Amino acid sequence: MELSELLETAGYKTAERYNALEIADIQSDSRQVKTGSIFVAIKGTSVNGHDYIEKAIDRGAKVIVCEHQPQIENKEVKFVIVPDSAVALGRLASAWYGEPSRQMMLVGVTGTNGKTTIATVLYNLFRKLGYKAGLLSTVCNYIDDRHVPTEHTTPDPLIINKLMAEMVEAGCEYVFMEVSSHAIDQQRISGLDFNGGIFTNLTRDHLDYHQTVENYLKAKKKFFDSLPANAFALTNVDDKTGMVMLQNTAARKLTYSLRTLANFKGKIIESHIEGTEMEINGQNVYLHFVGRFNAYNILAVLGVAVALEEDFYDVLVALSSLYPVAGRFETIRSLKGFTAIVDYAHTPDALKNVLEGINEVLGDEGRVITVVGAGGNRDKGKRPLMAKEAVKQSDQLILTSDNPRFEDPADIINDMYAGLTVSDRERTLCITDRKQAIKTAIALAKKGDVILVAGKGHEDYQDIKGVKYHFDDREIVREIFNA
Repeated sequence: MELSELLETAGYKTAERYNALEIADIQSDSRQVKTGSIFVAIKGTSVNGHDYIEKAIDRGAKVIVCEHQPQIENKEVKFVIVPDSAVALGRLASAWYGEPSRQMMLVGVTGTNGKTTIATVLYNLFRKLGYKAGLLSTVCNYIDDRHVPTEHTTPDPLIINKLMAEMVEAGCEYVFMEVSSHAIDQQRISGLDFNGGIFTNLTRDHLDYHQTVENYLKAKKKFFDSLPANAFALTNVDDKTGMVMLQNTAARKLTYSLRTLANFKGKIIESHIEGTEMEINGQNVYLHFVGRFNAYNILAVLGVAVALEEDFYDVLVALSSLYPVAGRFETIRSLKGFTAIVDYAHTPDALKNVLEGINEVLGDEGRVITVVGAGGNRDKGKRPLMAKEAVKQSDQLILTSDNPRFEDPADIINDMYAGLTVSDRERTLCITDRKQAIKTAIALAKKGDVILVAGKGHEDYQDIKGVKYHFDDREIVREIFNA
């Protein structure tokens, strides 16, 4: 593609000097640059791409997109100065790959909890309804039925647009995407054409990055503020910040709720360990999802499907045949009469929601045994809050290691332990080895009990000092159950 065509498609003014200059590819990592590349210098959170412009030129970059003219004299290199190079990367990536988000219906899901479940259930629902669809999520990316591994909740713009271009080629009509607050703040969704957005809820998370809850909220709201008038914005009005998301959006406003009037109003009729009977807009449906938090997720999914002009009753029928996402309230039964539930809950509110869901369906004689840790090199302030929330709704709490990263697991556990009262500590064990912690919980369980193994869910590794070691909570539970 010629540089002038690329810039024009991305919405940037061109000059005559750009004509007939062929571009090989676009890169934001100077180590990936080759002869003929465009290098986009991004000001990141820890690294400034402007410091690597000379290295990119040495590796063959012919065009540099940056925010200020560097003191470099090289007549063979073209410099494109833009107000925000992160925004430019998204727009250029979209143009390079043929603007794939404009060729499909793209729906983004944001909020602290529920993003993965909602995006994945939407993907499964629309395939169930007979469409080809794509998924960009924490657990996995899918190009219709082709699995593509994922490393970040929201990848960088080059990967996003490459995957979407493959979705277009595969015939996908819809794509459902988790949109993290980091991605919004870092402009990773720049250049994408969203047809709709969903807000789930907002509770404490990622304050190691955003510093304050207000900044975290503003990052989420920015997504809705940018939605066009022909899109829809669906929000959870039971969350105290739900309506804030709709304040300045030009999109069509829709709501869902379990407590008040809304476009999509639900009511839980009966809950079991295997599922929930709900009434939604006056229609009863049985779902293979447990807990109030999942009732909200289902309302969001239904709301999106109807907003995309699917038949309400057809959607309910399809939803009744779907099952939870891997590692999200995933139930594993023991032959001894107790149950283990593996869930990704890694925030105080997520733990609260999952434990409420368990206690709603727990038998009279059953107890709750919770195994949980907290991630290293992340928001330390939520650690004592997680322990406090976990012990509040558990009969026995076991604090253990999660992904310690570059921290000492014992220090993380001590941070969590500090949130407990003297009486809380009487029913709390601290076992650093995660496998041993799960084994201990299972040894303590009796018929009718429920063991919650929280924090990692779908993850199949432990991140320790920069190395990812294989570790899957579900595998460990099944191995001990079958021993």
